[in-house]
Order: sequence, then structure tokens, then C-alpha cells
Amino acid sequence: MNRILNAISLSLMMTTAGAVTAHASVPLPVIEHAADSRTLAPMLRQAMPAVVSISVSTRAVRENTPTTQNRRDGRRSSDSAFDRISERAGSGVVFDGGRGFIVTNNHVIDRAESIKVMLADGRTLPAILVGADPKTDIVVIKVETDRLTAIMSTDSDKLQIGDFVLAIGNPHNIGQTVTSGIVSGLHRSSLGLNPREDFIQTDAAIYPGNSGGALINLQGELVGINSAFIGSSSTNPGMGFAIPTNMVRDVVDQILKSGAAPRGNIGITRK
Repeated sequence: MNRILNAISLSLMMTTAGAVTAHASVPLPVIEHAADSRTLAPMLRQAMPAVVSISVSTRAVRENTPTTQNRRDGRRSSDSAFDRISERAGSGVVFDGGRGFIVTNNHVIDRAESIKVMLADGRTLPAILVGADPKTDIVVIKVETDRLTAIMSTDSDKLQIGDFVLAIGNPHNIGQTVTSGIVSGLHRSSLGLNPREDFIQTDAAIYPGNSGGALINLQGELVGINSAFIGSSSTNPGMGFAIPTNMVRDVVDQILKSGAAPRGNIGITRK
């Protein structure tokens, strides 16, 4: 799913064909570990099980031309429509392991006929939509299991430009992947991505399929939900954008209460 922002190519994180090379944008400080090795692996072993892969089947409708034939019985159709099933993939973050709630992006599951969740332990589970808020690009889905690992979140208002972060997701449907970078900017808006925007900007590489995945700090705490990127290529990660956890929590709380995120309107009505 792609969008265009001015003259810059802007791609949202749906799976597309082609290979890319992921790399760390900047060197990260490391965590001391056993045997004098230097690694982030212990922290990631705790955080990565809370990030899931999501597979979505959608039904698109195309108009037939008068010369289109029905391949099944050979009859010709005129000005009719037919369904075409397509598949796409994204990522999600376990919000409540006990109740099976998972947070992802609205554009990941938009118009979904079916949703499947692939857990880090190899299980694949069907999911249902709990509620959505397209204005912030946040949705909650649910799977029927109590054996989920939830991620700890932190106050995103405490983030500072220069903080190290890591992005976890399923780019191009190749499997769970981690990239690294820093917080490049805060409170980014007017990007034309969502009606309501307050993004964390990062140079951690984010690719198609990372939508709905986790942006975490070096303590393994969730600071944002990855949502979009601008200007990336196979050699340049471009600018990534994540929805901050404080916004995510507010929207998720409203969705779990009412199935949506209602907002008041200000205006004048005429009788």
C-alpha cells in the first residue's frame, strides 16, 4: 500500500516483492553479557516474542469489460464485477497477553476478509477485529489463547532526540527482523499519512511489512508502533515514523471500551 507525499515516494508497510538489505543506521551501545561478549541479544530475547506477524486476505472488486469471459463455464459477462482475493502481510504487538489483544495498524487489516497471526513460537492463530481508529491508524485484534507474551511499554513523552531505538517486525514477509537507529525527531505532523499525527521519527530501517511492529528502547520497552516510512531504498532506510505509546494506549483504551475512538465535534448546525 503506497502513498505519495509531494514528490517523495512514500511506501506504507505492506509486503511487496523484492529483496532489500537491512543494516543498522548508526552504531548502538551494547549490553555486556556472559563470556565477555557485547550484545543486545538478552534484551531482544525478552522483547521479540511480543511481536507477531500478521497475514491478511482481502477481497478486491474489479469491473469486467463486455468481452471478458467467465473462465469457469465459458460464458461471456457484460458490465459485471468479480472478486479477486489478494494477500498481504504486516506486523503486530501483543498488548494484553491474558486476553489475547494485539495492536497493529489500521492499514494492515483494512478491508480484511480474514486475519491470521503468526506467533514467535511458530503457532498460527485466526484473529478477529475488536475495533479500529483509522484517524490514528490504530486497530486492536484478538486471538483466542492465553499463552501470549506481552511487551512492557513506557512513557513516550520521555523520549529525547538521540535516544537509541530498535524496530522489530516482519519486513517483506521474510521473518522477524530487528534494525537499529536513533530517535531523529518528535511530534512530527502534517505528513499527510493520517488525519491525526504525532509521530516519532527514526532512522532505524523500516521496510514494507514492518507496519504495526514495535519500536523499542534499549530496555526492551515499547515506545511506539511502526507505521510508515518516506524516501527509503535498498541502500537507504529513509525516514521511519512510529505512533507513540501514549497515543496508542489512549486509543486502545477507547477501543476496548466502545469498539472505536469517539471524538467530540465542534461546529454550528442549522435547523
